[in-house]
Amino acid sequence: MYSTLVDVVTWLYYIMFGLLMIRVLLSWMPMIHGGGLAGFIFAFTEPILAPVRRLVDRSPIGGPGMMFDLSILVAFILLRLLRIFLNEILMLVFFSII
Repeated sequence: MYSTLVDVVTWLYYIMFGLLMIRVLLSWMPMIHGGGLAGFIFAFTEPILAPVRRLVDRSPIGGPGMMFDLSILVAFILLRLLRIFLNEILMLVFFSII
């Protein structure tokens, strides 16, 4: 059971990582932002990036005048930390000795 849940967390992490990477590539091609697969990727990743973008905009490193959107980088880091946190929680739940 533990292994299956860790696999699910890992697969969800890789799916989100892949969608964010595709979004980075699509951001360099402004004509593709419309519909279809690109529209799905933007619609799926925007709820994750919008709160991160607001935090980065308020921080000293970010702001609306930045040339690069650092929210994707922060989202990658937070996604990785979330994966580590969930795996540790699963380990504690399944292997705790009480």
